[in-house]
Amino acid sequence: MGELRPLAADLNDDCRRFAQALRTLFAGLDVSIRRYAARRYRDAGTVSRYLSGVRVPPWEFVVDLFADLATDHGATATPLTLDHVRELHRCAVQALVSPAHGIEVLQRQLADADREARRATVQEDLLGDALLDRQHRIADLEVRLNLLEAQWTAERTHLRVPAVEPEDADDLRAERQRLEEQVRSLEAELEETRLRVMIAESRCDVLERQLAIVEGPLPALAPDDGEPVAALEGVVAAIGRTSARILAVDDKQPNLLALEAVLAGLGHEVVTADSGQAALKALLDGTGFALILLDVQMPDMDGYETAIHIKRRARTRNIPIIFLTAMDHDPSHMFRGYTAGAVDYLVKPFDPWIIRAKVEAFVQMYLEARIAP
Repeated sequence: MGELRPLAADLNDDCRRFAQALRTLFAGLDVSIRRYAARRYRDAGTVSRYLSGVRVPPWEFVVDLFADLATDHGATATPLTLDHVRELHRCAVQALVSPAHGIEVLQRQLADADREARRATVQEDLLGDALLDRQHRIADLEVRLNLLEAQWTAERTHLRVPAVEPEDADDLRAERQRLEEQVRSLEAELEETRLRVMIAESRCDVLERQLAIVEGPLPALAPDDGEPVAALEGVVAAIGRTSARILAVDDKQPNLLALEAVLAGLGHEVVTADSGQAALKALLDGTGFALILLDVQMPDMDGYETAIHIKRRARTRNIPIIFLTAMDHDPSHMFRGYTAGAVDYLVKPFDPWIIRAKVEAFVQMYLEARIAP
């Protein structure tokens, strides 16, 4: 694992050009793959696959490589060099990833959302029936209590002496109180379930739109006059060249650069913010945003808190939010994201086709709403 493997034989032109640039940078470190992997706490096999072109590394790996070269040689790369390698990386990412995987993931997400919608709908019906039963039982108790009280009043009037209240009355009142507590609990649970149904149904609608975008006719990822053709560019043409603004929020600069690279070619302006506070400041701008891509794990103000502040403001509460996170698929995290105001929740690493399709779907809805009468 110490020596560089040859470039993979079946690489496309974009991946080959990027891999060659990566190998040139790595050669400047004059170190074995195993030692460099240990230095950066990475798997040596993974680093080897990056350098042979079998896999395209995250942009963070390239940034680390430039930083190590600057440390070893005492000189940083020029902006022109960084831009050139970033463009090679962007083209390699777009050329390597197939839409088939994105379609498969979106179809799986749609199936999950449909199951959740049906499951929540069944639970909504069961809770509604249980609530109706408790309400009927309370009404029956009220009738029985009224009869007892009428009987007690009649006895007092007839005997002209104080009469002892029937013992059954206390039991009936206690039973009524217990049922009323159950009603309050069922009403709260029913409200939460209705929210789950609404979220799941809305998610199904959005996922169907996203699938239509990915499955639609797309231009080939081939050079055009020396410039790479961005994926999904045909989708933008289909709805017109009207652009929208997208706010990307992440405390790590390499992640923001990666998002900009993935979304390049859609024809929209990507505004970046490196913290929750910076995001709120950016949203003070009078020009509206079509969508917010919001990282969950940020210092000081995390994504959940940032979303709550966004939803409290009248002018920003209707902007859809997609949470981006490296956390696992724990349903509690996802439900927390949805209740904080998110319309979607993506776990890193992202499939470029998926995130572009999701962004374009919400941008389409935003543009359609603007032109609607």
